[in-house]
Amino acid sequence: MTDTRRRVKVYTLNEDRQWDDRGTGHVSSGYVERLKGMSLLVRAESDGSLLLESKINPNTAYQKQQDTLIVWSEAENYDLALSFQEKAGCDEIWEKICQVQGKDPSVDITQDLVDESEEERFDDMSSPGLELPSCELSRLEEIAELVASSLPSPLRREKLALALENEGYIKKLLELFHVCEDLENIEGLHHLYEIIKGIFLLNRTALFEVMFSEECIMDVIGCLEYDPALSQPRKHREFLTKTAKFKEVIPISDPELKQKIHQTYRVQYIQDMVLPTPSVFEENMLSTLHSFIFFNKVEIVGMLQEDEKFLTDLFAQLTDEATDEEKRQELVNFLKEFCAFSQTLQPQNRDAFFKTLSNMGILPALEVILGMDDTQVRSAATDIFSYLVEYNPSMVREFVMQEAQQNDDVSKKLTEQKITSKDILLINLIIEHMICDTDPELGGAVQLMGLLRTLVDPENMLATANKTEKTEFLGFFYKHCMHVLTAPLLANTTEDKPSKDDFQTAQLLALVLELLTFCVEHHTYHIKNYIINKDILRRVLVLMASKHAFLALCALRFKRKIIGLKDEFYNRYIMKSFLFEPVVKAFLNNGSRYNLMNSAIIEMFEFIRVEDIKSLTAHVIENYWKALEDVDYVQTFKGLKLRFEQQRERQDNPKLDSMRSILRNHRYRRDARTLEDEEEMWFNTDEDDMEDGEAVVSPSDKTKNDDDIMDPISKFMERKKLKESEEKEVLLKTNLSGRQSPSFKLSLSSGTKTNLTSQSSATNLPGSPGSPGSPGSPGSPGSVPKNTSQTAAITTKGGLVGLVDYPDDDEDDDEDEDKEDTLPLSKKAKFDS
Repeated sequence: MTDTRRRVKVYTLNEDRQWDDRGTGHVSSGYVERLKGMSLLVRAESDGSLLLESKINPNTAYQKQQDTLIVWSEAENYDLALSFQEKAGCDEIWEKICQVQGKDPSVDITQDLVDESEEERFDDMSSPGLELPSCELSRLEEIAELVASSLPSPLRREKLALALENEGYIKKLLELFHVCEDLENIEGLHHLYEIIKGIFLLNRTALFEVMFSEECIMDVIGCLEYDPALSQPRKHREFLTKTAKFKEVIPISDPELKQKIHQTYRVQYIQDMVLPTPSVFEENMLSTLHSFIFFNKVEIVGMLQEDEKFLTDLFAQLTDEATDEEKRQELVNFLKEFCAFSQTLQPQNRDAFFKTLSNMGILPALEVILGMDDTQVRSAATDIFSYLVEYNPSMVREFVMQEAQQNDDVSKKLTEQKITSKDILLINLIIEHMICDTDPELGGAVQLMGLLRTLVDPENMLATANKTEKTEFLGFFYKHCMHVLTAPLLANTTEDKPSKDDFQTAQLLALVLELLTFCVEHHTYHIKNYIINKDILRRVLVLMASKHAFLALCALRFKRKIIGLKDEFYNRYIMKSFLFEPVVKAFLNNGSRYNLMNSAIIEMFEFIRVEDIKSLTAHVIENYWKALEDVDYVQTFKGLKLRFEQQRERQDNPKLDSMRSILRNHRYRRDARTLEDEEEMWFNTDEDDMEDGEAVVSPSDKTKNDDDIMDPISKFMERKKLKESEEKEVLLKTNLSGRQSPSFKLSLSSGTKTNLTSQSSATNLPGSPGSPGSPGSPGSPGSVPKNTSQTAAITTKGGLVGLVDYPDDDEDDDEDEDKEDTLPLSKKAKFDS
């Protein structure tokens, strides 16, 4: 088993001057060939990976702090720290470092001499030590000058710190402080301010331990009240002794813990309130002060966590109905600060910390607190809840699901209090506090919405072999909680416009829509069933009529997210309920204004066009084309109309779809049946057999190049385009192949424009592909019956199927048109599928 003496935590100092935990492992020292020197190595206790590999540089300044800490800087802005579990392990590694640097292990710091000039280094090294003036009132100015002159030089700082430690000089200075105050010697007090401030900048843990001791810390704060830059001294001691009161909400039996709490609060006060804001050059000089506070907090959390009696009493009083509101508020504030301190713990310890709180019943306690009327208490409880959700959302989800399972039993116990089953669900309390936030800016609601989003996010849900958290929790959420979340939305959208349209209501509904939009994107069938069954989208689109543009855009974004899924269940629901109507109405009401609403609506229709969502395309054109056809500053709606017409044409003649791809590949397919002589007149040359995927022709056809093949096809396409543009308004509303096709268009020959007779009176040519009663014939869906007395001359080519128009084929070909009119009628009437 690895020696626990070498067990350490590795910390690095971030840009905010806060210590970040890099992990726990075991430290060793040894020669590393790559670094060419003795180095410190820390390997993670979890997987053995290398957490730290740092060469012991002879010129690097290492500091030993609080018996179990070693701190050093490897670069200008890169500080490292090793926190040892045991003092013995810290001493062993410190001896190794001192051995490499040639230092006596009894010192607590080694110094970097790189910044010293050669003359200064020689002068300093030649003197055995720094001799301090005697601590007398008359020599305070001399002492202040000595401290100020020593700060720029690392070696002189080291000698000054050693002299201050060895001679007990700080306590002597504090005695002079009392004398100066009694004599009202302001000049002396100003000198003492400069001296004490300079001692802080020495950045020495041993000096801090003296200054922050119980007997000295208030006098140190007193010295720092007399800033020469201020006309009147500050009253920090008065605040700490009279205003700031230590509230021991639960008696702390450990005197060491109590003293550590007092010390940490006062040192934090010195850092935040007493010391002047450090300059850029002084900032790194206070790194040890940051470290002192950080490790004190770690120690406090650890000591409280180990005190089982303390935590048991805390949660017992929190949940006790007999506890008065003032006492409960103090308990909640303590718990909030306790959780805030836990952020200094490393991940493993933090996990154990929250598990301890969970076992003690923190979530049921929060449920009681959130049910209180006191806004400040609820706010503190919300902050505690946010710590729990952000660190371990699965723990919160597991609790609320267990709570739902025990709902019946709990409801019976709470019947006398007239609390409904909905109220006892913690997550519903959170939703209700979000909805009922009285802050005009909804600051609390925004925070709670973020927590709800974290809880319903499938990305942080766990999955095991036997069950999935996603399935279980989302099933619970949509059954027990979703109706609470959507209640304000449904209550406000009963009419054609929002019943309440004030700014705060609009903000709240925007938050609800933001969460629902997130659910649409991540919850698939759960939210789909809810939206369709509860007709949520129709209610959301009522908000398109809001006077607040941001709310109308939230409603539009919700619908856009649904359409973006390209789910036919959603599409059928949208079409059945005519849910484009509010969008089109908002678009028309927006008029010619070029704003975000205009762009967002056009983008939605453009998405439908580009993605070719056929059902929605047909629905929009069939129901809203007249309202949109005059919009010509974008081509979106005309493009939708073109998509619709192409789609209808393919429905009427399915062969068009296959022919489109053939033509785009410069190929066409001949009819498999034997060509008649009249049909062969369309082609000037024969065609040879071609490979698979090429044109299918008879074996007698001869070779023909692709350009010759495509020439008659392109001419035919041009003629067909010309005919169709001339007769664009001709719509034949007739029963084709047993169904209605109101938008089906045919281009009739100019010499024989006539109405088609119904199929019941038509005499069909035997074997014709357009004959009714032959569903297997390829041309039946869009075929036209041939009548012996009235023959519709349909422009086509024998042996070609599924020719399609292209927008760029818009050249006229009068010569071909005239040529067509001279063709025999029998040929024109021929219609092959």
